[in-house]
Amino acid sequence: MFPDFLPQQVNLLKNSDSVFIAKKIERYPVSTSLSSQAIATAYVKLGTAFPTILLLHGFDSSLLEFRHLIPLLVTKYQTWAVDLLGFGFTARLPNLSYNPDTIREHFYSFWRSLINRPVILIGASMGGATAIDFTQAHPEAVQKLILINSVGYSGSFPIGRLLFEPIAGLAVEYWRQRRIQSLCWGKNLGLLDSRTEDAICCAALPSFMPEWQRAISDFTRSGGYDRLSQRIPFIDKPTLLLWGEQDDVVGTEVAYKFEKTIVGSKLVWLPKVGHVPQWEHPELLATHILEWLDG
Repeated sequence: MFPDFLPQQVNLLKNSDSVFIAKKIERYPVSTSLSSQAIATAYVKLGTAFPTILLLHGFDSSLLEFRHLIPLLVTKYQTWAVDLLGFGFTARLPNLSYNPDTIREHFYSFWRSLINRPVILIGASMGGATAIDFTQAHPEAVQKLILINSVGYSGSFPIGRLLFEPIAGLAVEYWRQRRIQSLCWGKNLGLLDSRTEDAICCAALPSFMPEWQRAISDFTRSGGYDRLSQRIPFIDKPTLLLWGEQDDVVGTEVAYKFEKTIVGSKLVWLPKVGHVPQWEHPELLATHILEWLDG
């Protein structure tokens, strides 16, 4: 059975990894300084071997982004994945702002409440920016850092600060409808293979959660992580950079900037891979992660 807090559309999932991870999602009431009400925070935890890996998803995504990667990592490491504040299947409280500062505060409270020991922090896309921000603010919580096609030098929303309602809300709803319609028409016309259909379904699921539109709009209008780049040089953790050679979202030139700026970092290129290697080629991604950690 799927957890009852997930939207009913979760029943459309057919891929075995997606179904398995979705059924493992739990929610824990995380107390924070942001609200007098605890925030029901979605996460998965698998495996018992230490040290601990903690996965952070990208923009408008969820921990299901790592559905194919988690089973490969858990063979050697205890593996957690969490839905960040305002995203995924974590509850969105009324009168709460959704921006990098509140995301960091909520994530720290989650880490302190349930893990409370140094982790190997892995962030993909926007999750990479969150990981950088968190590592800077709470270095005691991070043992090593792995960034996958990370936001930091690009991929943020500086123009978002210029948006206002209802324009921002309409833009977010358009974003949601594109996913829903591509899934609907793709299935009806037989244009989607099963793997792509599963990917779109997983990506669309969070948009059926209460207050999704307001949270995404609020984060976009905050500008996202558009002011993070000046802090990247201060990262002092062992860092692995994993980058798809065909990344057309944040681009590939920024990978060299990360490598040059983060002292001692290692850059590994993923051939014939785009922006989402955790879906496109999870076996290759897991191999590089485990080899670096073992080494």
